[in-house]
Amino acid sequence: MREDQHVTHRSDGRWQVKGEGNSKATYVADTQAEAISKAKRIAKSYESELFIHGRNSKIRDRSSYGNDPFPPKG
Repeated sequence: MREDQHVTHRSDGRWQVKGEGNSKATYVADTQAEAISKAKRIAKSYESELFIHGRNSKIRDRSSYGNDPFPPKG
């Protein structure tokens, strides 16, 4: 089961982890670092992608923990 994970900022100032397509947060944290840590564990267990969004909602980083269609060369 591949469910990409997104770390996003909430209107209440906290950070959330949401599986792609889910309407509710899987996890809510006080800091972005805490949310990223939890999201990494989830993404690894699902062998999926992790997308980290900044406060402006734009993706600022991403990591692949599964079958990466574009693995690094070398």
